[in-house]
Order: sequence, then structure tokens, then C-alpha cells
Amino acid sequence: MLKLVPTPIGNISDISLRAMDALSEADILLCEDTRVTKKLLNILKERYSLKTSEQQFISLHYHNEKEFVEQLEVSFFDQNIVYVSDAGMPGISDPAQLLVEYCLKNSVEYDVLPGANAVLTAFVASGFVTTQMLFFGFLAHKGKERNSMLNSALHNGYTTVLYEAPHRLKKLLEEIKKEQSQRVVFLAKEITKKYQKFYKGTASELLIELNSEIKGEWVVVIEAGDLHQNSAITKNDIEALELPKKTKAKLISKITGENIKDIYTQLQE
Repeated sequence: MLKLVPTPIGNISDISLRAMDALSEADILLCEDTRVTKKLLNILKERYSLKTSEQQFISLHYHNEKEFVEQLEVSFFDQNIVYVSDAGMPGISDPAQLLVEYCLKNSVEYDVLPGANAVLTAFVASGFVTTQMLFFGFLAHKGKERNSMLNSALHNGYTTVLYEAPHRLKKLLEEIKKEQSQRVVFLAKEITKKYQKFYKGTASELLIELNSEIKGEWVVVIEAGDLHQNSAITKNDIEALELPKKTKAKLISKITGENIKDIYTQLQE
């Protein structure tokens, strides 16, 4: 059978007893990175006396997942197969869904163990009073695709969770500041790790507070906007039009709900 096993996203003590049992009993470990998994097992052996027999390690990541699954035989799962990503929950911005799809199509027994997850941890830590949220993973790095994804993240009516690389975090905050200057954003840095830290405020406030702190792994939680703010036309679209600034300010206010005077001041800068 197949077991998807979550691993700690930072603090090794977050490993579960079930996860250690699955890792111990595995005949074959499918790993996002075999080096990371071997390092984890060595730590577990030293700290918790984890015992394993001779195991096979196979690299399985985004670049080879499709080809690997296409070549699978059902008999492969006669052994104890475990998939682990480098950290966190398999299938959440990590490979695994194609494996699950294969098991469903071919009546292969599988199980998914619960465990550490940066998305839910940051969502709860954000303090936004809502039970509904959307997870966008990583936005596209640049261009129209990034603009479109960011617009969807800001105007969907739900609290929205993103992952962002440290070298693009400032860019993301600048984009949010420009599009929705009053929207509250929560940032979680290095969740469960030694330098874990939380920040909350508008994009402008966060840019000032962070200053030189933009290192490590980040989860971004964006306060929900009202559903009536959904629009095919974005703030950037209006700014690009050849119109008087006062007219632009009125139009932007219509789709964002921001104060016209504040918008006009921003357009003057």
C-alpha cells in the first residue's frame, strides 16, 4: 500500500508517532529529495531511537513525477511504500496528487497521515475571524500571469493564503500596497523554527517594519475583501488610462472602496 507521510516544517518534535511508525516500516521511500529524507531519518534515529530495516530510496519530485507514475505497475504497491516531501504535507505545493490519483484508478490501498502544515498554521495564527479561506500556493513570478493571480487573490471575497520567496516578498507587499493600500496582511516567518515571527498590518506598515528582515520562508495571509469588490478591471488598469487623476481616483474608489482623497494623493506621488 501507499502512505503519504507529512514531516516537520521546522521543529523536529512535531513528528507524530504514526509518522515514525510509517517511516520505520517502509520498504521503499519515495522522496522529494532523498538527501533531506535520509537526514531526517538519521535525526529521528538519534533522538527517538527510530529503527529501520534496509530501505530503498527513490527520488520523486515535480520534474519526474508524471513519468514515474506513468511507468508504475500495481504490483509495486505490494510493498510498504511511503511518500515524503521535504517538509510539511505531501500534495500541498508538493508532489503526491498523481500518486493518489493512480491509487484511486487502480484500486490500490492508500492512506494519508495528518501532520504539520504551514498553510493552516498561518491561517489560524493570522487572527482573521473567518472560517473560509483560499490557498493560492506560489504566485507566478512576473508578467500578466502574476497580475492576474494577484488580482484573484485580492478580490475573491475570502481570506487568502499564499507562499512567497523571501526575495519576492517586498515586491508582493509593494503590489498589494498599490492595489489595496488599506487591506490588512499577516506574515508568518519560519513557522515552528527558531526564528519564527509574526507580523500584521497594511502592506505599507509591513514594508516599514520588516526593513532588513526579509529572509527565510514566508506564508502570507491576506484579509478577505468584500465580494462586491470583484472586478474584471483592476486598479492598475485604471491607472494606465489617459484620464485626469481626479477621474481615476473616483473610478478606483468604486472598485476598491478606498477613500477618493487618499487615492488622489497616491496618484500625485
